Amino acid sequence: MRELIKKDQIVTIIPHDFKDTNKGKVTDVSMEGFSMQLKYIPRGLLKQNICDFYSFTDNGYLYFESYIKDVKGNVVSIANPKKHRFLQRRKFTRIKFIENLELSYNDIVHHVQTLDLSAGGMKLKTEENINIEHPYRVCIKLNDEIEVNCKYQLIRVEKNNDGYYIISGQFTNLSNVDKMSLVHFCMKKSMETANK
Repeated sequence: MRELIKKDQIVTIIPHDFKDTNKGKVTDVSMEGFSMQLKYIPRGLLKQNICDFYSFTDNGYLYFESYIKDVKGNVVSIANPKKHRFLQRRKFTRIKFIENLELSYNDIVHHVQTLDLSAGGMKLKTEENINIEHPYRVCIKLNDEIEVNCKYQLIRVEKNNDGYYIISGQFTNLSNVDKMSLVHFCMKKSMETANK
C-alpha cells in the first residue's frame, strides 16, 4: 500500500449508504494499512465497516474497498485492501446515462434527455433551442434514495442532422456530498459495465 497511499494524500471514504461520506488527510502508512485525519466528525463510520475509498493520483482515480480497523475521535485506521484499481486518468468518470430531465430557469422549463453523466457535468439532447446564457436548475435522480439538485451551465450547443440540439454543460454549486454521490455512482456503473 505504501506505493499507492502516501502521507498527506487526500482520501475520500464512502460508506455503502453514501450519507456519512467523509474525507481526510493520510497521517501514517504502514504494512498493515494507513490512518487518516478526517475533515468531519466520523458519524456512521464504525469499526469493521466496509467502505469504498477514492483518491485522485498522478495515475488516475485510485479506488479500493476496505474496512475500518479503529476510530478514535477524527482519526480512523484503515486495513490494507486485498486489491485496488485505477479507474481513469481523467478527473471524473463519464458513463452512459439515459434519463428524461427538466432544466428550469425562473418560469422557463425545458424537457431534455441525458446522454452521459459525470461528476463534472452531462451531455443532453433536446428538440428545444435553449438559451446558453442562463444558469439552469436540474434534479438528477440516481436511485430511489439519492437525488442531486444543482445548477447546470451550458457550455456548447450543436444541432445534429436529426434536428436535435446536443448540449454539453457543467454542474455548478454542487455540495461535497452531491459531488461524491455522483463520483461514486459513475464509478460503480463504470465498473459494472466493464465486468459484464
